Amino acid sequence: MTQAETATAPATVNEPTNGTPLLELRDLHVYYGNIEALKGVSMTVGEGEIVTLIGSNGAGKSTTLRAISGTHKPRSGAVMLEGRDIHHLPAHEIVSLGIAHSPEGRKVFSRMTVYENLQMGAFSRKGEKIEPDVARVFDLFPRLKERRTQKAGTMSGGEQQMLAMGRALMAHPKILLLDEPSMGLSPILTEQIFNIIREINGQGTTVLLVEQNALMALNAAHRGYVIQTGKILLADTAKNLAANEQVRQAYLGEI
Repeated sequence: MTQAETATAPATVNEPTNGTPLLELRDLHVYYGNIEALKGVSMTVGEGEIVTLIGSNGAGKSTTLRAISGTHKPRSGAVMLEGRDIHHLPAHEIVSLGIAHSPEGRKVFSRMTVYENLQMGAFSRKGEKIEPDVARVFDLFPRLKERRTQKAGTMSGGEQQMLAMGRALMAHPKILLLDEPSMGLSPILTEQIFNIIREINGQGTTVLLVEQNALMALNAAHRGYVIQTGKILLADTAKNLAANEQVRQAYLGEI
């Protein structure tokens, strides 16, 4: 049993209490075939927060984001957006309601240009002008502006990660789901990506962040959850989680 699995702190510590959370998961159970991946996950994300979900590989982090975005449906439980249960809706309707997902592994449209990828991110906004949002993405990621007409598949991993995040922002989301944004990136690029995450949040976008680099995630977040084998073990402020001895030993590489 890992140090994190012995944690006894309740999973309701320091939850936001002012009004209805922007996003709330209630007792989510998600299966892959007969394998239960999420075993009653409950958590909240308040408007304007950066909330991080940390845990080991296979703990259920990416599955949680897929359940929220509608790409993998829960067998039971609820996904509440501004008090409305959306778990039964198709993924494209969930996007139109204000949830955008930047998936693990980037998954850009490799044969399309940077600009065409950004256009795809705005597919749910039919009839709306998107150029102000393109300008915002180019302001956040100047390198994408330089490569506006370049095919996405020919760009570096860091550039593709920027594009995946920019594409998600084109949906004009209320909440941005980020799945492993630093995966495969150098320390310098990782620092840049996290600075941009803070800037995105500072501009008013709520962020739910899944990240293997737990230290970077906790440094950027307001609150955090620790998930292990499909269950939430700890919930607290990011500062308190970073100082928690069990978290430090299990996820921050300290002995």
